[in-house]
Amino acid sequence: MKPIELKKWELIPGKPRGLKYVGQPTAQEVFEELRYRLESMGYLPDEYFILDNEWEKGRKIPKDADIFCVTDYGASEGIYIDVYLKWHDDGKPVTKSFITGKTLGESGSDLDRMFLITSAITKAFRGGNFGRDSVISLNEQEQRIVVNALAEQRERQEIALNQTEQLLRRMTGSITAYMDIVGERPLRMSEGDRAVIAIRDGDLSELKELLPHINEQEVQDQLFLEAASRPGAVGRRMTMLLLGNRSEISKDVYKEACERAVRIVDPEKVALLQEQVCNHGKDLPLDFFGELARYALQWRGVWFIAEQIMGRCSDEEKLAAPKELLEIPLVCGNMDIPKVLACAGVNGDHALRPFIKCRGKGEPWMVKALLDMGMKVSPDNYDALAACVEYHCPEIGKTLIDHGVDFEGFSSWAEGQEKDTSCDTYQELAGYWREQRHQEPGQGQSM
Repeated sequence: MKPIELKKWELIPGKPRGLKYVGQPTAQEVFEELRYRLESMGYLPDEYFILDNEWEKGRKIPKDADIFCVTDYGASEGIYIDVYLKWHDDGKPVTKSFITGKTLGESGSDLDRMFLITSAITKAFRGGNFGRDSVISLNEQEQRIVVNALAEQRERQEIALNQTEQLLRRMTGSITAYMDIVGERPLRMSEGDRAVIAIRDGDLSELKELLPHINEQEVQDQLFLEAASRPGAVGRRMTMLLLGNRSEISKDVYKEACERAVRIVDPEKVALLQEQVCNHGKDLPLDFFGELARYALQWRGVWFIAEQIMGRCSDEEKLAAPKELLEIPLVCGNMDIPKVLACAGVNGDHALRPFIKCRGKGEPWMVKALLDMGMKVSPDNYDALAACVEYHCPEIGKTLIDHGVDFEGFSSWAEGQEKDTSCDTYQELAGYWREQRHQEPGQGQSM
């Protein structure tokens, strides 16, 4: 495979070998590509391998940055790999933690394995063949597997070998499952199998040669999903290549491809799939990308992708989006997605009580800002006013009155519900309502 680049390059038209610098990749993109390569070789540390928080949300790799690793025992337990970035800022050297990997094992073989992973990381950026002349570190379970396999191999004849191969393919199914479980490529591979391996290896030219010979829709779907899972620029080029090879793609396959792009935190690929949906998506509902944005809300570090998804949606799509897209970020104090929805005129009735309960006293301005941007509230949303009284948030209550919630109707409703109307917050809101009603003409409440 080609080394992972810490800069972005593009071919110069008319110069086959000419490249020009076009910017910096995001840290998340570099991390996902590295993680993908390590995982494909079984080289991920067994406890975790994570990107440091400060490099999330689309932060880019600093220009002229370099990478290095440190492997050592932890202070209390396990063995760690710390991957660092180093660069110069205004002439001063800067070193920042980038990625951390950990194993709970503490034996000598565990240390050897972590150093081999460190070597694999270095080769991924510096270049080098992972397989040729490599040292292999095996844990006890892997050693038993190899010993047993070698013992069985002595007794295996050619016919038994073929029968075993057929049985393995039947048991594992896809080429990717075969390679993940067996740990090697099958003896016989179809062109679809070879295309999957080309995607995994990042071999775009091989994929281009194989695609004209693959006509089965099921295989094309599998390749499309494999490309959607492939991080980095080569994964995006492969996804675009496979999109160009298809006319219509089913809703379920397109949805899975979009979700895979979210899972590898590739905002450019998500944007590509969203922009291409009109040419390839089949019978997609209005809330398709709203549901995708909700899917992205599962991880705080991916919320920026959810915001970007909704920002590209039409007003109709925004109005059809799941209610959680307004409620969850708002309750968590994040205004990015709610602002996008408010500008489209989404109704915020359902989100008001949860917000008032969690943040109403400290951040009443958020409700006013959203209503001023265009978020709708129903005149008979008495439950929101009841929440203002219950949680002592008069400022939000006044904002709701200013935007058309009927306090007089609320009063009658509250009496029927046997709500407490003697508290200070209720009395303050009642006084505010009377003041608004008695204002001079031309100074009425803003709707």
